[in-house]
Amino acid sequence: MEKIKVAIIGCGQIARSAHLPGYQANADLAEVKYFVDIIPERAQQLCEKYGSGTALTDYHDILNDPELQCVSVCTPNYVHAPIAIDFLNAGKHVLCEKPAAVNSELAAQMQKAADDNGKILNIGVCNRFNTAVCKVAELIEQGELGKLYHVYCSFRAHRSIPGLGGPFTTKSMAGGGALIDWGVHYLDLIFYCINQPAIKTVSAATYSILGKDMKNYVYESMWAGPPDYNGTYDVEEFVTGLVRTEGPTISLNGAWAQNIGEGASFIEFLGDKGGIKLQYGGNFTFYSTKNGMLTETKYAYATENMYNAEIRDFLIKAPQGIKTKANIDCAILTSRLMDMIYKSAELEEEIKA
Repeated sequence: MEKIKVAIIGCGQIARSAHLPGYQANADLAEVKYFVDIIPERAQQLCEKYGSGTALTDYHDILNDPELQCVSVCTPNYVHAPIAIDFLNAGKHVLCEKPAAVNSELAAQMQKAADDNGKILNIGVCNRFNTAVCKVAELIEQGELGKLYHVYCSFRAHRSIPGLGGPFTTKSMAGGGALIDWGVHYLDLIFYCINQPAIKTVSAATYSILGKDMKNYVYESMWAGPPDYNGTYDVEEFVTGLVRTEGPTISLNGAWAQNIGEGASFIEFLGDKGGIKLQYGGNFTFYSTKNGMLTETKYAYATENMYNAEIRDFLIKAPQGIKTKANIDCAILTSRLMDMIYKSAELEEEIKA
């Protein structure tokens, strides 16, 4: 079988750590033909790491290559939509990193471009391919938790704003801060596990405090750094909210930075028969009762690298025109919810869907 020709657009951290290894792990299915980045050295470095392919600086040069079938978009958030739409219009299947776009309106335009061209647009909702997450979803679907009434998630770190002053902290480029960068994973994971109920109301607040005085911001860590003190910080480092859905309620607390020296990365699913606490990126515990006793169950299971599974799903299903759990049709609900969270925070009031 002839290998699928792929292009990676944007050769930064997520391309290096997830997409390139994913394509390498699925070398029986695909070959990366192009590495594209506006910084030539970055494209060349990834090309050399792969061992073949062509490094370029302008993705427009490859839009009309008839050999090219699939594209990974790994760029900053603000150019997800235009790049993905250009490739969809050129007849290519696209796997675009999360978030789909800086807002749900642009995400909807991406969805329309995919449908209009009969092409597949997947979003980088990697947790949908995480083994532990899939097991939790199965237990919920099988009724092991009974009536699921609330989900709580916490994604908090101690003074770890990424790349202060750069693209991550510039709203025009990122669309937001801790919520759209980190919280998007948690919200999408939750909606996947609880079968995507419709949203009814949202009440939320965001805070942009600790990073405002950039030169005096003391930090524990700063991935995507070092800081650019001549740059911009106009996004939130803390978000909290309550979401009412047609299923369970959802509450969240998230922080890139907080004045508490303990991080927290977990999701709790509460049902009337049992509850699950899932450590983000780790294992989970099931709590229940039996015969008048409290029970606590831990599970052992074979796991698979979620990025490799995500890439394989894309390579196998997209050329067949098959929409899967990573399709924009599934992921767009999270974009809409984030828009509502930001709107509620801006208006300082609860809003209805």
